[in-house]
Amino acid sequence: MTTSDIDRTLPRSREAAADWSSLAFGERERGLRRWAAELAGSRADIVAAIRKETGKPAADAELELLVGLEHLAWTARHAHRVLRPRRVSPGFLAAEHRALVARRPLGVVGVIGPWNYPALTPLGVLAGVLAAGNAAVFKPSEYTTETGRALVDAFHRANPASADALRLLAGGAEAGEAMCRAGLDKVAFTGSTRTGRAVMAACADSLTPVVLECGGNDALIVAADADVRAAARAAAWGAFSHAGQTCAGVERIYVDRAVGEEFVRALAAELAPVRAGEQYGRLTTAEQEDVVRIHVEDAAAHGGRFLVGGPRSFRGSGLVDPVVLVDVPEDRPAVREETFGPVVVVRLVRDLDEGIARANAVPQALGAAVYSRSADASVAGRLRAGMVSVNGVLTFGGIPGLPFGGNGASGFGRVHGGEGLLEFTSAQAVTVRRAHLTGSGLTRLRSAWWKPLALRALIRLRHGRG
Repeated sequence: MTTSDIDRTLPRSREAAADWSSLAFGERERGLRRWAAELAGSRADIVAAIRKETGKPAADAELELLVGLEHLAWTARHAHRVLRPRRVSPGFLAAEHRALVARRPLGVVGVIGPWNYPALTPLGVLAGVLAAGNAAVFKPSEYTTETGRALVDAFHRANPASADALRLLAGGAEAGEAMCRAGLDKVAFTGSTRTGRAVMAACADSLTPVVLECGGNDALIVAADADVRAAARAAAWGAFSHAGQTCAGVERIYVDRAVGEEFVRALAAELAPVRAGEQYGRLTTAEQEDVVRIHVEDAAAHGGRFLVGGPRSFRGSGLVDPVVLVDVPEDRPAVREETFGPVVVVRLVRDLDEGIARANAVPQALGAAVYSRSADASVAGRLRAGMVSVNGVLTFGGIPGLPFGGNGASGFGRVHGGEGLLEFTSAQAVTVRRAHLTGSGLTRLRSAWWKPLALRALIRLRHGRG
C-alpha cells in the first residue's frame, strides 16, 4: 500500500472496520492473542529487523518486543471491562429513564510510528485501536519499514479473515501527509514536536482528531535524602539505554547540592566501562547524530564542562560514547530541547523545590523522575509531566495498565491502558424509557407541573439552600 492508492484502499478499510467492530469482545481478544502468538513465533525475524534498522543490541531488541507483547496482551484482555456500557443516574427530571454511556469505535484510525521503538510503540497503539473495534492503517517510519511490515504480516497470518483490519502504508513524509488528508476517523502520531505540528496542521483541513506523542526532555531530580548509588544507576540506564533515543529518557538531572559530589562520582563510575556498540548501539540516523553533535558543541562553547566524555565520544558511523555535561546554562539547546542521544546535563540545585521548578521550566512535559527516600506520589502532582516515576526511571512505560503521553510541547492524548482504549472510541449518551410517570417534565410539551410557579418552587426546594 503506497500513498498513491490510499484513497482507493480506504473503502476496504472501512468495510473491514465494520466487520471487525461487529465481532464480540471475546472474538477480538482471541484475534489479538493469536497475533501475539504469531509475533512470538516470529521473534527471531522481528528482532533481526529491529537490530538491522535501528542498530540496537540483541538484548534491547528482545526487550522491546517483550514489552510490546505485554501491552498487546493486557489491552486484549481488559478491553471489554474498560469499554462496556456504564450506567449513569438519570437524576430527578428523567427518573423514568435508564441512562448509560456507551463507547463506540471510531472507524478507521491512522497510526504513524517512530523509528526508535519500531515494534513496542506501534504495538502499544495498535492494540488499543484494534481492541476498541477499529480498523487501522499503519505507517511505520521510513527508517524501519521492514519491522513495521513484519508486525502487519504477523497479524494477517494470525487473522486471515480479518486481514484488512490492519493495513500497511509505506513511505516517508509524503505518506504521512496523505494519511492525514485521507479523511480517517483519527490519527495517532509518535515522533518529534516539529513533525507533530505538521501532522496536526494536515489533519485540521478535514477536522481529523489526533493523538500526538511528540517526545520529551525529561528530568531526573535527586533529593538530599536519595539513595545516591541507586539514583546514579537509574540515571545511567535512563539516559543512555538505546543510545539515549528514548522519548521519555533522562536528558536533564537536577541534584541537591548536599549530595552533588557523591552523585557525580557515582554516575561517572557507572559510565566508566560503557561504550557505544557494546552496552548500547548506534544512533539510528545520520540526522540525529548531527543534532547531538550540535547540542554538545554549543553547550561546551557556552561554559559547559565535560564530566564524562567529550569531542572524542563521537567515533563515527553513529557511535557516540556517553557524554555528561555540567554547568550548561539553562537557556542552551542541550537543556531546552530534546537532544535524543547519549548525552545528559547535570546541574546542582539548592533543594527539591528548585529541582522541580527547573524540571517544569521547559516546554516539553512528557515524563519525569524523582529519587528521594521520603517522596511519595504527592510529589508527582508538582510536576507538569504526564508520567512520573518515584525512585525509578521509565517504570511507567513498562506497566501496560498505565496511560502513556504528555502535556505541553510533548503533545496530548494518551495511549496504553484504559485511557488508551477510551482514546480510540467515542462516547455515546443513551437513554431508554423504562416507566411512564404522569406529569413528567421531560416527556410532554406542557405537563401538569410545567408552569412557572411550579418550576420556581422546585428550584427553591432543590437548590435554594447551600
